[in-house]
Parts: sequence; C-alpha cells; structure tokens
Amino acid sequence: QVQLVESGGGLVQAGGSLRLSCAASGRTSSSAAMGWFRQAPGKERDFVAAITWFGGKTYGAESLKGRFSISRDNARNTVYLQMNSLKPEDTAVYYCAAGDGGASYGGYRYWGQGTQVTVSS
Repeated sequence: QVQLVESGGGLVQAGGSLRLSCAASGRTSSSAAMGWFRQAPGKERDFVAAITWFGGKTYGAESLKGRFSISRDNARNTVYLQMNSLKPEDTAVYYCAAGDGGASYGGYRYWGQGTQVTVSS
C-alpha cells in the first residue's frame, strides 16, 4: 500500500553533511509514522529517527542526538534525514520505513530499497 523511494546517499568526508530524502506514495495515511534505520557492515539494523505523519512528533536514537534530525513535508509525502558532523562510524545502508512507528523495526510494515552512505576519514 505504500511505496518508498530514497535518495541523497553517497560519499562524504568526515565532518560533512548529507540530506537523505524518502518520497512516499500510496496510502501513506495508513501509516502513523515514518522512520529511518541503518545497517552498518557486520552489524544489525539500528533505529535512527522517526516522525509521525500527523502530529510531527519526532524521536531518535540517543547516540545521534545533536547530529541527525528528521523532518517531513506532508504536501510532498516526503521525509528527510539531515545528517551533520558525519563520522566514519555512520557509514551504513540507510533505510526509510513506514508503519506504526517506534524504535523497533517490527513497528514498520513498508521499507525502501536502502541508500548507501559512506563517510571517509
């Protein structure tokens, strides 16, 4: 019911910034929230941040506070992840997701294809 298309990934130098976009289509109103997850090489998929469609409530991983922020544009059905002061440890495949929300991947029903973010030292 929901299709997600991500963009904005790429290679960036440590300390730089990157803005990821996730364009949603379909029955986006059926999903209460949009979230971002990431999976680094050899690691499990980790929660990054989430935002509710209607109230705009945001929450994110504590370890990323002050560097990452999530926002949305309901008119464009698009969610963004602004990443600042990037570190090599931020290197991962970043996934956009839609669903009930929360910090667990089990709370999301729909997933994007993932976009690679590589931070060089």
